[in-house]
Amino acid sequence: MRFLVDQDVYRLTIEFLIKRHHDVIPVKQLGLERAPDILLLRKAKEMERIFVTRDKDFGTLVFFEEEASGGVIFLRGKPKEIELIHGELAVVLENHTEVEMNKYFCVVEPGRHRLRKLKR
Repeated sequence: MRFLVDQDVYRLTIEFLIKRHHDVIPVKQLGLERAPDILLLRKAKEMERIFVTRDKDFGTLVFFEEEASGGVIFLRGKPKEIELIHGELAVVLENHTEVEMNKYFCVVEPGRHRLRKLKR
């Protein structure tokens, strides 16, 4: 899968995705680490990438600005829970295609995940 990764996502998570052969671009690589959230959503959609973040504000924004947004994965949990979050993220990525994930806001937390379809 192809991801655009927010500046708040841990380096361990970026490495986790890369080790599983996903195509990962951190927003910093594009010079967008200080860009407004709506611009990040638009950029991910323009690039046809799933946006990955730890910022809970995207949970609201993605539904108010649906035309500007593609799929979003929100990683929810504490730093000490990173392995559990990665385990659940692996479940999500193994069971859903990139096309599917571009249609959802997905919350991934230790031991569970939730998918909410974006209206288009």
